Amino acid sequence: MQYGHFNETNLWFGNVALASHNEGSYAHYFSKIKELKNGEEIVYKTNMGERRYSVCENKIINETNVEVLEDTEENTITLITCVTGKSRYRQCVIGKEMIE
Repeated sequence: MQYGHFNETNLWFGNVALASHNEGSYAHYFSKIKELKNGEEIVYKTNMGERRYSVCENKIINETNVEVLEDTEENTITLITCVTGKSRYRQCVIGKEMIE
């Protein structure tokens, strides 16, 4: 899978932040990100294991908003992609780890 990991975030613990295209490129892994609703599941698979997250926010942020990259005590995932026709904004989905 091709996506961008924000180096200032961890790959497994705390806030894992990833970016990808949502259209146009062969690597448009976030093509349905706008459709994600609160409570829907995000599955994150790595060589360290698999984590499941529940969407708790889906919002538009300013491209300069770095607060969403801050570390968290609980395991969260932050997915970021562009907003079509609005180069200064990003679609941002945040999920919290689902504890079974």
